[in-house]
Amino acid sequence: MSDRVTIKSIARDLGISHMTVSRALSNHPNVSEETRRAVLARAEELGYVRSAAAKAMRGDGTRIVGLLLPTLVNEFYARFADTLAAACEEKALHLIIHLTNDEPQKERQALLRLREVQAGAVIMVPAPAAGEGEDRNLRSLRVVQFIRQRPLEFPASALLIGDGPAIEDAVNHLVAAGHSKIGYIGADPVLSSGRGRLAAFTEAMEGKGKTVAAELVRTAPPSFEMGCRSLVSLLEGKRATAVVCGGFEISSGALEACLRQGLDMPGDMAFVGYGDPAHYAWINGGISTISLPVNALAREAAAILDRSMTGDGEGVATITFPAAFLKRRSA
Repeated sequence: MSDRVTIKSIARDLGISHMTVSRALSNHPNVSEETRRAVLARAEELGYVRSAAAKAMRGDGTRIVGLLLPTLVNEFYARFADTLAAACEEKALHLIIHLTNDEPQKERQALLRLREVQAGAVIMVPAPAAGEGEDRNLRSLRVVQFIRQRPLEFPASALLIGDGPAIEDAVNHLVAAGHSKIGYIGADPVLSSGRGRLAAFTEAMEGKGKTVAAELVRTAPPSFEMGCRSLVSLLEGKRATAVVCGGFEISSGALEACLRQGLDMPGDMAFVGYGDPAHYAWINGGISTISLPVNALAREAAAILDRSMTGDGEGVATITFPAAFLKRRSA
């Protein structure tokens, strides 16, 4: 077995002190360019990798950051993660992604792993609930809650989507088109995003003098299957002539149900989705939807993480990006 490559072994090979090697690897200004190039070349040749833990113990920033998502199945989260990863690379941030499936236990394990590698900040879609004292795993991290929020034991920043006005625009359009039996399919109100979207839908309906019938509202933990199942139930007995979706996977599932039923949209049912995956533009001549600023959210997330690493992000702030109602053929 070959010897482990260390700063001291590189120094020995080059006939210089290990402190000089350390400074060269850290891009210290007191090291000559010639020495720096020699050290970097030898380190690359030997496959030397700096220890993040040792770097943190010296008080240097590791520039490791985390992203906690429920899933990567839906296109919104996948696009957000892809854009964020590219933006982090540009800022020399090392992004580690964990999937929680909205389970507190998986969230807890992910946060522990981030702490083990000395991560400095995390962007997280918080799991619906956590037990008393569970937030202790967040105390050593700069925390930014994404999409939704849950009460924490300390102040934390948030990066949110302002989708209320877009949902209102969708409802106004459907009412103007003659619909009164408008259904809604959304996330369980235990989630802050679920509560907010349902409230926006309810307020928009009441603003148009329409009663929100309980039989036309479907809320549950969000999933593709839930969206599909809910849409089918709204079709029974022609309960609803239009539907507004309040979630990414929910929308995909509900649309799948419409297509399986062979519905003409908007003839048989007017449909407004949530999120704007690429295929929405051409399915059925275009799916009306609540469009979300994915790229802008990811770039802002990267900027927040970068500021956290440089010490410029000390303050707690809530940043909200507006969504938009896209009118297409389906509604």
